[in-house]
Amino acid sequence: MRAVIVEQWGGPEKLVEREVERPEPGLNEVLVRVHAAGVNPVDWKTRATGALIEWGPAPAVGWDVSGTVEAVGPGVGVFRPGDEVFGMPLFPRQAGGYAEYVVAPARHLARKPAGLTHVEAAALPLAALTAWQALVDTADVRPGERVLVHAAAGGVGHFAVQIAKARGAYVIGTARAAKHDLLRRLGADEVVDYRSVPFEDAVSDVDVVLDGLGGRTAERSLKVLRDGGRLITLPGPDDVPTAPGGVRALWVLVEPDHLGLREIAALVERGAVKPVVDTVLPLAEAAKAHRIGEQGRTTGKIVLTVV
Repeated sequence: MRAVIVEQWGGPEKLVEREVERPEPGLNEVLVRVHAAGVNPVDWKTRATGALIEWGPAPAVGWDVSGTVEAVGPGVGVFRPGDEVFGMPLFPRQAGGYAEYVVAPARHLARKPAGLTHVEAAALPLAALTAWQALVDTADVRPGERVLVHAAAGGVGHFAVQIAKARGAYVIGTARAAKHDLLRRLGADEVVDYRSVPFEDAVSDVDVVLDGLGGRTAERSLKVLRDGGRLITLPGPDDVPTAPGGVRALWVLVEPDHLGLREIAALVERGAVKPVVDTVLPLAEAAKAHRIGEQGRTTGKIVLTVV
């Protein structure tokens, strides 16, 4: 099968397409014929240094996939060949989503929302699960709470806006002014142009902050939280600031989640969540996808078409 692998840690040019052995499903696993693969910041960050991920002998890149079940291993009862599925298998271990086929534990996948194309579905798993696990599982956002989402037009951010809104929250997003109309269409009640005004001067009395930027942004976010507020930061544990009494600050790392995927699919099917796809490229142009992503200006997601 065709797969994009990393021959050596470094820049996007280190991504190369190769012919490799097609995997076979084992116990409780399924073989998925990949139609589209999502591209995420963790992809290019690990490509550059090899950090975080448990790599195999031929490091294969990517986690977000949408495709069709080709075969099922012993013990699998939730899927049959021909089922359309999407998911984020194995993260943070190596999955190899930039390929024609991927093997995944059956419970790391869910049925693809019927109304989405494979390209749209491949944009969902890692980013939408990150937003779901941060806002729902960890912060337990409730109706009427004020939620501030940083980088609200990005991959995780645009899902966070929609999920928080679906939970009944008052949603505030930070983004460049050019992206404000999109955020309002996605459900944001208030938008802040972080380039024209410090967000801590424009926002206050927030219950939950979702910070996908880290560093000084996380520290500054403590200023806008009310007593009992929760700061969820995503870049890494070193980005969690020391919180004052009455405020919680913690790091969340996304994990495969069959039930979370089903909840997200239900939101999609009722029209509460819609993926925004910024760029679609063929698998052979994975290096170009990484170059675009590393510029940090993407609205929504980048997706590779495979089949």
